[in-house]
Amino acid sequence: MSHKNKTLATLLAFILGGVGIHRFYLKGGKDRWGWLHAAALPACGIVMSAAPRADWYFWYLPLTLSVLAACIEALVLGLMPDEKWDGRYNAGSGRRSDSRWPLAVIIVATLMVGAGLLIATLARFFDLLYTGGAYG
Repeated sequence: MSHKNKTLATLLAFILGGVGIHRFYLKGGKDRWGWLHAAALPACGIVMSAAPRADWYFWYLPLTLSVLAACIEALVLGLMPDEKWDGRYNAGSGRRSDSRWPLAVIIVATLMVGAGLLIATLARFFDLLYTGGAYG
């Protein structure tokens, strides 16, 4: 069994998590949640073709929700203790994980980007809900 790197998994969740790359890295091609993340891009295309006159917010909402979920997953993966990480993902590798400062930088960046995206998503939603998009 190969050794799974916690820093790499967290980075993949942060950068490419919206399409599920981190899930496939950790659990392989049979991971259903990974495929749900991957379905976000085709879902955006379906929404665009089904409602071409809709606001852009709705076109990208499936991918936005997938990215927000991936940010949460990146935080969960990155903040998991090394011992628990090794027990879950590296049980048969014979190596121990040793997270260092790059992981902390990725976690801080994930928190900044994820919180900003969540605030922007909610702000746009309430703008569309209450003003019909008058502010955007």
